[in-house]
Amino acid sequence: MIDIAIVGGGLAGGLTALAVHRAHPDLRLAVFEAGEDFGGNHRWSWFATDLDPDGEALIAQFRKTEWDKGYEVLFPGQARTLASSYRSLGSRDFDATLRRLLPQEALRLRARVSELAPDGLTLDGGDHIPARVVIDCRNVAPSPHLRGGWQVFMGRHLRTDAPHGMARPIVMDARVAQEGAYRFVYTLPLGAHDLFVEDTYYADSPVLDRSALSRRIDDYCEQMGWQGEIVGGETGVLPVITGGDFAAYRRELGPPGVVRAGARGGFVHPLTSYTLPFAVENALVIAREAKLPGEQLAALFEKRAQDHWKRTDFYRSLGRMLFQGAAPEERYRIFEHFYRLPEPLIERFYAARSTLSDKARVLIGKPPIPIPAAVRALLGKGAPLVHEGPR
Repeated sequence: MIDIAIVGGGLAGGLTALAVHRAHPDLRLAVFEAGEDFGGNHRWSWFATDLDPDGEALIAQFRKTEWDKGYEVLFPGQARTLASSYRSLGSRDFDATLRRLLPQEALRLRARVSELAPDGLTLDGGDHIPARVVIDCRNVAPSPHLRGGWQVFMGRHLRTDAPHGMARPIVMDARVAQEGAYRFVYTLPLGAHDLFVEDTYYADSPVLDRSALSRRIDDYCEQMGWQGEIVGGETGVLPVITGGDFAAYRRELGPPGVVRAGARGGFVHPLTSYTLPFAVENALVIAREAKLPGEQLAALFEKRAQDHWKRTDFYRSLGRMLFQGAAPEERYRIFEHFYRLPEPLIERFYAARSTLSDKARVLIGKPPIPIPAAVRALLGKGAPLVHEGPR
């Protein structure tokens, strides 16, 4: 029997496995990942202030890119350089670190799970694997019980012919044509000749038009004077949760007794879709409580999920104003207004630790959208988060 079976080898699952193995090397654990690699094809970024010292110690084991000279945001009406240190981790480095630090018998790739239960799991081929604790760390599951919009993106790793000269990330460049959504381009200088350029949309539809996004990245790179070879990339469609029946959503995930600790369990920032700070925090909690019976650990995480939902209600309200209160071409004004606020407030916002004073500062002043529209948005329900799939 396995002590801890982790289903899903993405960010949450990999960090959980690493944290548990560091704290309890005697426990038998296994990470079941349906794909060929851990972490898929993704890039995760965060601010240094998002993590406490224990979180920093966990993430320090990964090779990552760090920028300590701040970052930039660019809007039609303002440009600003903020001092916060920024970090980014690519899935190749994530995969390599897990393969190096975890026991080989814990790495179960190409292992698609068809059924989860409190006492074990069943693989697609029918094999049943008993486990004392089962932890579901798979990706978020779109659901009619949740409501909101979508974050659609395409990223490109460009190796430039000449040094690009960028010293710091551009976290948002919203000077681009909005294209029927809140659109911005996000650029990370990964090296003297390497850039990660991502075209991102806060859109009403989850449709990802690969050819259109690729053309727009081409145009942006041309405008910025960047030429070179495409050496990698990623695409994604993430839900931006603005409301819903969270208890009903959790019930549809499966039977009680399974620990649900990743994005599927609801541990995301509702407005930004950030997951890394919550994945780190949850991994450390599981490592501390890893010897609890499975049902007790599942109950602990049920409460954590409900508390997280309540704690992040403010961000869902802002999401409703974004999607239901502002015309798509005008949505950028909400973020432009936000980035005029004090930098410590912005740091706490991204970490989902906004104080009451922060929330008041976000809402007071000249509103970026008409007040009647904002009120209607706050009272509205929004669209169900049902995924139509990419094309």
